[in-house]
Amino acid sequence: MIGTTTAVALLGLTGQMVEVEADITPGLPSFTIIGLPDTALSNARERVRHATSNAGCPLPARRITVNLSPAALPKFGPVFDLAIAMALLAAARSISAESIGRVVHLGELGLDGRLRPTSGILPAVAAAARLGFTRFMVPTGNADEASLVPGITVIPVASVRDAAIFHGSTLQPQPVEPILLARESATETPVLELADVVGNRDATQALVVAAAGGHHLFMLGPPGAGKTMLAARLPGLLPDLGALESLEVSSLRSLSGEVVGSQLITRPPLESPHHTATAAALVGGGSRQIRPGAAARASHGVLFIDEAPEFNSSVLDALRQPIETGVISIHRANAVASFPATFQLVLAANPCPCGQYGARDSECTCTPHTRRRYLGRISGPLMDRIDIQLRVQRITAAELRMADGAERLDTATARATVSDARARSAARLAKTPWRLNSQVPGSWLRTGPRRLHRATTASLDRALERGGLTMRGYDRVLRLAWTVADLDAVESPTAEHVGRALYLRKSLQS
Repeated sequence: MIGTTTAVALLGLTGQMVEVEADITPGLPSFTIIGLPDTALSNARERVRHATSNAGCPLPARRITVNLSPAALPKFGPVFDLAIAMALLAAARSISAESIGRVVHLGELGLDGRLRPTSGILPAVAAAARLGFTRFMVPTGNADEASLVPGITVIPVASVRDAAIFHGSTLQPQPVEPILLARESATETPVLELADVVGNRDATQALVVAAAGGHHLFMLGPPGAGKTMLAARLPGLLPDLGALESLEVSSLRSLSGEVVGSQLITRPPLESPHHTATAAALVGGGSRQIRPGAAARASHGVLFIDEAPEFNSSVLDALRQPIETGVISIHRANAVASFPATFQLVLAANPCPCGQYGARDSECTCTPHTRRRYLGRISGPLMDRIDIQLRVQRITAAELRMADGAERLDTATARATVSDARARSAARLAKTPWRLNSQVPGSWLRTGPRRLHRATTASLDRALERGGLTMRGYDRVLRLAWTVADLDAVESPTAEHVGRALYLRKSLQS
């Protein structure tokens, strides 16, 4: 008899069901796993053999063959251990073959027979649930994480012996201490107070516009101007994640090796990679198993690139395609992994290597050639994809005294304003596949019923004719104008809204 059960192979966040078949035949004792296993999965031979023996349900000393189907799909990691063990015990007639066929098995085995928690359980269970599977057996340490997927039944087990008893073995239960997760838990991005920002009124308003429309943002200014402080407060202005977004963000955290726990992540994430990060660290990669990078982990949140000119130019340019498509596709010879990339990009840069060019209280020592070469590390095509391009200045002592006692915009008020603006744009775009102004194609805004009157876009048309804007920049200003109008609670942008949007786009040149 052949024992058959199912497991899940992950490629990015996409899961494919794997049929695990086990056959025990007469012959010299051997154990073979076929179906493109990696090294960690090939080592399951010894883990399964010793785990079942130490759990009191040893495998027969015969010729053992395990097939992982589809055979052409690469399989990675030890998450298939439990499925292999159950299929073998069913082939040995120690447990019910019918029972294991109704359950998806996920988990790594220890040599003592206990089940170890593994990374990626949440996206694996979610992927299988989308394909119609409803019963999952997982390690006790992963039970809370797996239970976050709605509409399924989770069967937590501490050992392979408990799993065998569940599937009809006559073994007597033996209490064991389950192995729990010892890794660092995923944490919510802290909500910082916007009212802590003193001065920089234009930058604060630009931050609200970026949050309301989902626009990308570039800030240029000397050290101490508040660029990092502003960027860290952008996630706090964004509304809470929806159910599907929470599941996706939590799945990415699980796939990255973090502990999700018993609750989904509900706040937009913030990722801020160091300037020494490689392209693989930023967008994801790996020689064998493909892992998500910082851009994928920032999905539905903010990717903050501080000191942008210090990054390798090729690393920054790797973001150009994800910004346009909202998807990161990583190609390997035998597989393609896809991750979401629906992040808001925030770039911050000093105006020159010494950082003082344009500062009102310091003198720059850099030559014009040095300044051009420094900012030239951020390519023109990448900058053209940034909706808001803003210059930020340090506040003076006089401005600081004027700000004392003045009323400042706080995070709660700003988030409510952003939520109202997003609700207006969502209602306007209800019959389209888009929900945010930053997602709307320019052709849709330039034609049809949403086309603005020529008098309204006069300043924008002049900028395009004079070469101050590319066609992509023209469309991005239109998107900004609609966001500014939504914040003002008006039905359609006016010439004033277009002018404000053009300033947000071109203030670096003013």
